[in-house]
Amino acid sequence: MKSEVINSIKQLSEDFFSEVNDMREYLHSHPELSFQEYNTMKYVSDRLREWDISHQTGIADTGIVAHIRGRFDENTVHVVLRADLDALPILEQNDVPYKSKNEGVMHACGHDVHTSILLGTAKILKQMEDQLAAPVQLIFQPGEEKAPGGASLMIKAGVLKMNPIKAIYGLHVFPEMEAGKVGFREGLYMASCDELHLKIVGKGGHAALPENCIDPIAAGALVVSSLSKEIKSKCDPSIPCIISIGHFEAIGATNVIPETAILKGTFRTMNENWRQEALELMKVKIQEIADETGTKIEFEIVKGYPFLENDSKTTADLRTKAKEILGDEKVENLELRMTAEDFSFYTQLVPACFFRLGVRNESEGKIYGVHHPNFDIDKNALKIGMQIMASTVF
Repeated sequence: MKSEVINSIKQLSEDFFSEVNDMREYLHSHPELSFQEYNTMKYVSDRLREWDISHQTGIADTGIVAHIRGRFDENTVHVVLRADLDALPILEQNDVPYKSKNEGVMHACGHDVHTSILLGTAKILKQMEDQLAAPVQLIFQPGEEKAPGGASLMIKAGVLKMNPIKAIYGLHVFPEMEAGKVGFREGLYMASCDELHLKIVGKGGHAALPENCIDPIAAGALVVSSLSKEIKSKCDPSIPCIISIGHFEAIGATNVIPETAILKGTFRTMNENWRQEALELMKVKIQEIADETGTKIEFEIVKGYPFLENDSKTTADLRTKAKEILGDEKVENLELRMTAEDFSFYTQLVPACFFRLGVRNESEGKIYGVHHPNFDIDKNALKIGMQIMASTVF
């Protein structure tokens, strides 16, 4: 990028920093759960209206799409920038002025950061509208934290068909990385994610008379051990793959075998063909266990997000811009992750780059991971986020 463009982006991110931080603190203190982001949608819309940025609300109910076209028309290839609006059902434990006012709901995954950064980016781009190399479409989506994922609903609502698209970009806070840095990974980055729900029905009774019972706990233990063994033995070693059971509930007693056991888990991988094959293998194996143990097993698969793959050229180009803005030492390589993100729906359809924003500051105690009740950020990361997101359109 030209040095004057970089300098302008940096100066505007400084000029707007206080306002963007205020927006982030407001959003943090007024979190809303997935697909309930009505007040958040209104807040974002009010800011866009103040800055004379055209937009539509109510897309997929609580989503927003805005446009900054500069000298271009709607038929010109657009750059798309995305943020997510929703919060999590977590009781915040931070003692800060901007602590959540909605008890039991918290922006513990940084979506308040993502949204305020995209608002700040929108203000920068509006200020530099006559210098844009392409028109920009801004997506503020609901429900990233909850299946079927707000991205999938926004896509169904047509947000990727409003204009021809060059590429889509998204960022995510990264508490493991020091504030002031960003991270990139070309190619495969994050896993698909499916939920596994099992109800095992046996025959309860006295634990001293197991011959009169059908033990759902024993059957459940067999499910846990056998599923993992089956999937790992059949999976190509080159394909990342995880199956984990995180919930096992069976309410009996020291001398009572219960009637029912409930298991819940997750299956994650990075290959769609193997994903489908593995889910079918699970169904067969669970039926074998039911037959072997004499239990009845109800098995439900809740399909989640696909794997996330960054377009190599799109990501490499933004990595180069980030180095020009921040310096080589502030741009890091990311490791493969088995966590999931609904931004993956976009990456399946258009060239995409999903990168990480460092927010850690040990001296300020900003050390907690996402989904933790003490999660918080070094606010200076807001400037870095704005600078990198704004650079995509030049």
